[in-house]
Amino acid sequence: MDILSDVLATVRGGVGGARRIRESGAWGMRYPSFAGLGFHIVLGGTGWLITRGGAPVALHPGDVVLAPAGTEHGLSHAPCALMSLPVGTMGDFPPDPGPSDFDFICGAYRLQRGQVHQSLRELPEVVALSPDYARHPELRSLVGLLDADVAGRGPGAAVTRTALLDLMIVHLLRQWREQHAGAEWPVIADPGIAAALRAIHDGPDKPWTVQQLCVIAGMSRTAFNRRFAELVGKPPMTYLIGWRLSCGAQLLRDTQAPLAAIARRVGYSTEFAFASAFRREYGLAPGRFRQDVRAAELAATAKPVRVGDPGPGGLRAGERTVGL
Repeated sequence: MDILSDVLATVRGGVGGARRIRESGAWGMRYPSFAGLGFHIVLGGTGWLITRGGAPVALHPGDVVLAPAGTEHGLSHAPCALMSLPVGTMGDFPPDPGPSDFDFICGAYRLQRGQVHQSLRELPEVVALSPDYARHPELRSLVGLLDADVAGRGPGAAVTRTALLDLMIVHLLRQWREQHAGAEWPVIADPGIAAALRAIHDGPDKPWTVQQLCVIAGMSRTAFNRRFAELVGKPPMTYLIGWRLSCGAQLLRDTQAPLAAIARRVGYSTEFAFASAFRREYGLAPGRFRQDVRAAELAATAKPVRVGDPGPGGLRAGERTVGL
Protein backbone atom coordinates (compact mmCIF):
# COMPACT_ATOMS: atom_id res chain seq x y z
CA MET A 1 0.00 0.00 0.00
CA ASP A 2 1.31 3.49 -0.83
CA ILE A 3 1.58 6.34 1.66
CA LEU A 4 -1.60 8.09 0.49
CA SER A 5 -3.64 4.88 0.83
CA ASP A 6 -2.20 4.40 4.31
CA VAL A 7 -3.17 7.93 5.25
CA LEU A 8 -6.76 7.64 4.01
CA ALA A 9 -7.23 4.28 5.70
CA THR A 10 -6.05 5.47 9.09
CA VAL A 11 -7.40 9.01 9.36
CA ARG A 12 -10.93 8.19 8.24
CA GLY A 13 -13.31 8.09 11.17
CA GLY A 14 -16.59 6.21 11.12
CA VAL A 15 -18.98 5.66 8.23
CA GLY A 16 -18.90 7.91 5.19
CA GLY A 17 -22.00 9.65 3.94
CA ALA A 18 -23.26 10.33 0.42
CA ARG A 19 -26.43 11.55 -1.19
CA ARG A 20 -27.75 12.64 -4.56
CA ILE A 21 -29.12 16.18 -4.78
CA ARG A 22 -31.31 17.74 -7.47
CA GLU A 23 -31.80 21.50 -7.61
CA SER A 24 -33.86 23.81 -9.80
CA GLY A 25 -34.62 27.50 -10.05
CA ALA A 26 -32.71 29.92 -7.81
CA TRP A 27 -30.80 27.60 -5.52
CA GLY A 28 -27.60 27.66 -3.52
CA MET A 29 -25.97 26.12 -0.47
CA ARG A 30 -22.87 26.71 1.60
CA TYR A 31 -20.92 23.82 3.11
CA PRO A 32 -19.23 25.06 6.32
CA SER A 33 -15.76 23.90 7.25
CA PHE A 34 -15.76 20.48 8.89
CA ALA A 35 -13.20 17.99 10.12
CA GLY A 36 -13.40 15.79 7.08
CA LEU A 37 -12.82 15.22 3.40
CA GLY A 38 -15.55 15.65 0.82
CA PHE A 39 -16.45 15.93 -2.86
CA HIS A 40 -19.25 16.72 -5.30
CA ILE A 41 -19.72 15.07 -8.70
CA VAL A 42 -21.90 16.85 -11.26
CA LEU A 43 -24.27 14.43 -12.99
CA GLY A 44 -26.31 16.91 -15.00
CA GLY A 45 -26.93 20.60 -15.58
CA THR A 46 -24.68 23.55 -14.83
CA GLY A 47 -23.83 25.36 -11.62
CA TRP A 48 -21.08 27.33 -9.93
CA LEU A 49 -18.45 26.55 -7.32
CA ILE A 50 -18.19 29.43 -4.84
CA THR A 51 -15.15 29.82 -2.58
CA ARG A 52 -13.99 32.45 -0.13
CA GLY A 53 -11.80 34.94 -1.97
CA GLY A 54 -11.65 32.97 -5.23
CA ALA A 55 -13.38 33.58 -8.55
CA PRO A 56 -16.54 31.49 -9.13
CA VAL A 57 -15.89 28.38 -11.23
CA ALA A 58 -18.46 27.08 -13.73
CA LEU A 59 -19.38 23.42 -13.25
CA HIS A 60 -20.63 21.13 -16.02
CA PRO A 61 -21.66 17.44 -16.21
CA GLY A 62 -18.78 15.22 -15.16
CA ASP A 63 -16.94 17.94 -13.23
CA VAL A 64 -15.81 17.25 -9.69
CA VAL A 65 -15.25 19.47 -6.66
CA LEU A 66 -12.84 18.05 -4.06
CA ALA A 67 -12.32 19.52 -0.58
CA PRO A 68 -9.38 17.49 0.84
CA ALA A 69 -9.50 19.18 4.24
CA GLY A 70 -13.18 20.08 4.52
CA THR A 71 -12.66 23.75 3.63
CA GLU A 72 -15.79 25.90 3.48
CA HIS A 73 -17.24 26.35 0.00
CA GLY A 74 -20.57 26.66 -1.76
CA LEU A 75 -22.55 25.63 -4.83
CA SER A 76 -25.02 27.91 -6.56
CA HIS A 77 -27.09 28.45 -9.71
CA ALA A 78 -25.15 31.68 -10.39
CA PRO A 79 -22.00 33.50 -9.25
CA CYS A 80 -22.46 35.09 -5.83
CA ALA A 81 -20.73 35.80 -2.51
CA LEU A 82 -20.08 32.69 -0.41
CA MET A 83 -21.62 34.09 2.77
CA SER A 84 -24.86 34.95 0.94
CA LEU A 85 -25.62 31.25 0.59
CA PRO A 86 -27.68 29.33 3.16
CA VAL A 87 -25.98 26.50 5.01
CA GLY A 88 -26.66 23.06 3.57
CA THR A 89 -25.46 19.72 4.92
CA MET A 90 -25.88 16.18 3.71
CA GLY A 91 -28.91 14.12 4.54
CA ASP A 92 -29.69 10.58 3.54
CA PHE A 93 -33.14 10.72 2.00
CA PRO A 94 -33.99 10.46 -1.71
CA PRO A 95 -33.81 13.55 -3.94
CA ASP A 96 -36.89 15.19 -5.42
CA PRO A 97 -38.08 13.03 -8.36
CA GLY A 98 -39.01 15.96 -10.62
CA PRO A 99 -36.91 17.67 -13.30
CA SER A 100 -33.86 19.60 -12.16
CA ASP A 101 -31.40 22.21 -13.40
CA PHE A 102 -28.48 20.78 -11.44
CA ASP A 103 -27.99 17.16 -10.39
CA PHE A 104 -25.01 15.99 -8.33
CA ILE A 105 -23.69 13.49 -5.81
CA CYS A 106 -22.24 14.80 -2.57
CA GLY A 107 -19.94 12.52 -0.56
CA ALA A 108 -17.84 12.98 2.57
CA TYR A 109 -16.39 11.36 5.62
CA ARG A 110 -15.04 12.74 8.83
CA LEU A 111 -11.39 12.42 9.69
CA GLN A 112 -10.19 10.77 12.89
CA ARG A 113 -10.06 13.57 15.49
CA GLY A 114 -10.11 16.04 12.62
CA GLN A 115 -6.62 14.99 11.50
CA VAL A 116 -5.57 16.24 8.09
CA HIS A 117 -2.36 14.55 7.00
CA GLN A 118 0.35 16.77 5.58
CA SER A 119 0.09 15.02 2.20
CA LEU A 120 -3.50 16.30 1.93
CA ARG A 121 -2.64 19.77 3.22
CA GLU A 122 -0.35 20.22 0.23
CA LEU A 123 -3.38 20.23 -2.09
CA PRO A 124 -5.40 23.37 -2.82
CA GLU A 125 -8.14 23.91 -0.24
CA VAL A 126 -10.89 23.32 -2.81
CA VAL A 127 -10.11 21.62 -6.12
CA ALA A 128 -12.26 21.75 -9.29
CA LEU A 129 -11.54 18.89 -11.71
CA SER A 130 -12.73 17.85 -15.16
CA PRO A 131 -11.76 14.16 -15.17
CA ASP A 132 -10.87 12.40 -18.41
CA TYR A 133 -13.52 9.67 -18.29
CA ALA A 134 -12.55 8.37 -21.73
CA ARG A 135 -9.07 7.52 -20.48
CA HIS A 136 -10.36 6.37 -17.10
CA PRO A 137 -13.58 4.40 -17.62
CA GLU A 138 -13.11 2.93 -14.14
CA LEU A 139 -13.90 6.36 -12.67
CA ARG A 140 -17.13 6.55 -14.66
CA SER A 141 -18.04 3.07 -13.41
CA LEU A 142 -17.26 4.14 -9.86
CA VAL A 143 -19.58 7.15 -10.17
CA GLY A 144 -22.33 4.81 -11.37
CA LEU A 145 -21.75 2.39 -8.50
CA LEU A 146 -21.86 5.17 -5.92
CA ASP A 147 -25.02 6.62 -7.45
CA ALA A 148 -26.69 3.19 -7.39
CA ASP A 149 -25.55 2.59 -3.81
CA VAL A 150 -26.95 5.93 -2.66
CA ALA A 151 -30.27 5.18 -4.35
CA GLY A 152 -30.50 1.57 -3.19
CA ARG A 153 -29.86 1.69 0.56
CA GLY A 154 -29.72 -2.11 0.60
CA PRO A 155 -28.26 -4.36 3.32
CA GLY A 156 -24.63 -3.57 4.05
CA ALA A 157 -24.91 -0.03 2.65
CA ALA A 158 -22.70 1.41 5.41
CA VAL A 159 -19.87 -0.92 4.38
CA THR A 160 -20.23 -0.55 0.61
CA ARG A 161 -20.62 3.21 0.75
CA THR A 162 -17.50 3.74 2.83
CA ALA A 163 -15.51 1.49 0.46
CA LEU A 164 -16.83 3.37 -2.58
CA LEU A 165 -16.00 6.71 -0.98
CA ASP A 166 -12.45 5.51 -0.28
CA LEU A 167 -12.05 4.44 -3.92
CA MET A 168 -13.57 7.66 -5.22
CA ILE A 169 -11.24 9.86 -3.16
CA VAL A 170 -8.16 7.93 -4.33
CA HIS A 171 -9.21 8.16 -7.99
CA LEU A 172 -9.96 11.87 -7.70
CA LEU A 173 -6.57 12.53 -6.12
CA ARG A 174 -4.97 10.60 -8.97
CA GLN A 175 -6.87 12.78 -11.43
CA TRP A 176 -5.58 15.92 -9.75
CA ARG A 177 -2.00 14.73 -10.01
CA GLU A 178 -2.50 13.71 -13.66
CA GLN A 179 -3.98 17.07 -14.61
CA HIS A 180 -1.12 18.87 -12.88
CA ALA A 181 1.68 17.19 -14.82
CA GLY A 182 4.71 16.62 -12.67
CA ALA A 183 2.90 17.76 -9.53
CA GLU A 184 3.96 15.85 -6.47
CA TRP A 185 3.23 16.38 -2.84
CA PRO A 186 6.53 17.56 -1.32
CA VAL A 187 6.02 15.21 1.60
CA ILE A 188 6.35 12.18 -0.69
CA ALA A 189 8.34 13.69 -3.56
CA ASP A 190 11.58 13.86 -1.56
CA PRO A 191 13.07 10.35 -2.03
CA GLY A 192 14.87 10.28 1.32
CA ILE A 193 11.91 11.44 3.39
CA ALA A 194 9.56 9.22 1.37
CA ALA A 195 11.76 6.19 2.16
CA ALA A 196 11.71 7.02 5.88
CA LEU A 197 7.93 7.48 5.83
CA ARG A 198 7.53 4.20 3.99
CA ALA A 199 9.58 2.43 6.66
CA ILE A 200 7.49 3.95 9.45
CA HIS A 201 4.23 3.10 7.68
CA ASP A 202 5.30 -0.46 6.90
CA GLY A 203 6.58 -1.18 10.39
CA PRO A 204 4.82 0.77 13.15
CA ASP A 205 5.72 -2.10 15.49
CA LYS A 206 9.46 -1.72 14.94
CA PRO A 207 11.60 0.09 17.57
CA TRP A 208 12.70 2.84 15.21
CA THR A 209 15.38 5.35 16.15
CA VAL A 210 16.22 8.61 14.40
CA GLN A 211 19.59 7.15 13.42
CA GLN A 212 17.97 4.15 11.71
CA LEU A 213 15.64 6.45 9.78
CA CYS A 214 18.59 8.66 8.78
CA VAL A 215 20.33 5.63 7.29
CA ILE A 216 17.17 4.69 5.35
CA ALA A 217 16.84 8.26 4.08
CA GLY A 218 20.54 8.46 3.20
CA MET A 219 20.89 11.75 5.06
CA SER A 220 22.83 13.15 7.98
CA ARG A 221 20.96 13.40 11.28
CA THR A 222 20.83 17.20 11.15
CA ALA A 223 19.67 17.35 7.53
CA PHE A 224 17.13 14.57 8.07
CA ASN A 225 15.56 16.16 11.15
CA ARG A 226 15.33 19.55 9.45
CA ARG A 227 13.93 18.23 6.17
CA PHE A 228 11.47 15.84 7.82
CA ALA A 229 10.03 18.58 10.03
CA GLU A 230 9.85 20.95 7.06
CA LEU A 231 7.88 18.54 4.86
CA VAL A 232 5.88 16.54 7.38
CA GLY A 233 5.22 19.32 9.85
CA LYS A 234 6.61 17.58 12.93
CA PRO A 235 9.82 15.81 14.11
CA PRO A 236 10.37 12.16 13.09
CA MET A 237 9.71 10.63 16.52
CA THR A 238 6.59 12.73 17.03
CA TYR A 239 5.30 11.54 13.66
CA LEU A 240 6.16 7.93 14.56
CA ILE A 241 4.17 8.11 17.79
CA GLY A 242 1.23 9.71 16.01
CA TRP A 243 1.32 7.09 13.26
CA ARG A 244 1.41 4.23 15.76
CA LEU A 245 -1.60 5.64 17.57
CA SER A 246 -3.46 6.28 14.29
CA CYS A 247 -2.87 2.64 13.35
CA GLY A 248 -4.06 1.62 16.80
CA ALA A 249 -7.20 3.70 16.37
CA GLN A 250 -7.84 2.05 13.00
CA LEU A 251 -7.51 -1.41 14.56
CA LEU A 252 -9.87 -0.41 17.37
CA ARG A 253 -12.32 0.87 14.77
CA ASP A 254 -12.14 -1.96 12.25
CA THR A 255 -11.35 -5.09 14.29
CA GLN A 256 -12.35 -6.88 17.47
CA ALA A 257 -8.72 -7.56 18.40
CA PRO A 258 -7.98 -7.35 22.14
CA LEU A 259 -6.14 -4.31 23.41
CA ALA A 260 -2.95 -6.21 24.23
CA ALA A 261 -2.71 -7.54 20.67
CA ILE A 262 -3.28 -4.09 19.20
CA ALA A 263 -0.60 -2.64 21.47
CA ARG A 264 1.98 -5.14 20.19
CA ARG A 265 1.02 -4.54 16.53
CA VAL A 266 1.72 -0.81 16.85
CA GLY A 267 4.98 -0.94 18.76
CA TYR A 268 4.01 -0.90 22.44
CA SER A 269 5.37 -3.56 24.75
CA THR A 270 2.44 -3.42 27.16
CA GLU A 271 -1.26 -2.70 27.04
CA PHE A 272 -0.77 -0.07 29.75
CA ALA A 273 1.85 1.84 27.75
CA PHE A 274 -0.39 1.89 24.68
CA ALA A 275 -3.47 2.94 26.67
CA SER A 276 -1.56 5.77 28.36
CA ALA A 277 -0.19 7.10 25.06
CA PHE A 278 -3.59 6.73 23.40
CA ARG A 279 -5.31 8.66 26.17
CA ARG A 280 -2.79 11.49 25.91
CA GLU A 281 -3.30 11.73 22.15
CA TYR A 282 -7.05 11.14 21.86
CA GLY A 283 -8.29 12.31 25.24
CA LEU A 284 -10.04 9.05 26.08
CA ALA A 285 -9.23 5.41 26.79
CA PRO A 286 -8.98 2.93 23.88
CA GLY A 287 -12.02 1.00 25.08
CA ARG A 288 -14.13 4.14 25.22
CA PHE A 289 -12.87 5.15 21.78
CA ARG A 290 -14.03 1.81 20.37
CA GLN A 291 -17.44 2.23 21.98
CA ASP A 292 -17.80 5.76 20.63
CA VAL A 293 -16.91 4.62 17.09
CA ARG A 294 -19.56 1.89 17.23
CA ALA A 295 -22.13 4.40 18.47
CA ALA A 296 -21.19 6.86 15.71
CA GLU A 297 -21.59 4.16 13.06
CA LEU A 298 -25.07 3.37 14.33
CA ALA A 299 -25.97 7.06 14.44
CA ALA A 300 -24.74 7.50 10.86
CA THR A 301 -27.45 5.15 9.64
CA ALA A 302 -30.23 7.09 11.41
CA LYS A 303 -32.52 9.24 9.30
CA PRO A 304 -31.54 12.93 9.58
CA VAL A 305 -33.82 15.75 10.65
CA ARG A 306 -35.04 18.10 7.94
CA VAL A 307 -34.72 21.83 8.37
CA GLY A 308 -37.04 23.74 6.07
CA ASP A 309 -36.20 27.41 6.64
CA PRO A 310 -35.24 29.34 3.50
CA GLY A 311 -31.81 30.89 3.38
CA PRO A 312 -30.85 34.54 3.00
CA GLY A 313 -31.99 36.21 -0.20
CA GLY A 314 -34.70 33.62 -0.70
CA LEU A 315 -32.28 30.99 -1.99
CA ARG A 316 -33.27 27.42 -1.28
CA ALA A 317 -30.78 24.94 0.14
CA GLY A 318 -32.19 21.65 -1.08
CA GLU A 319 -33.42 19.45 1.76
CA ARG A 320 -31.23 21.03 4.40
CA THR A 321 -30.54 18.80 7.35
CA VAL A 322 -29.08 18.70 10.83
CA GLY A 323 -25.81 16.80 10.97
CA LEU A 324 -23.55 15.44 8.24
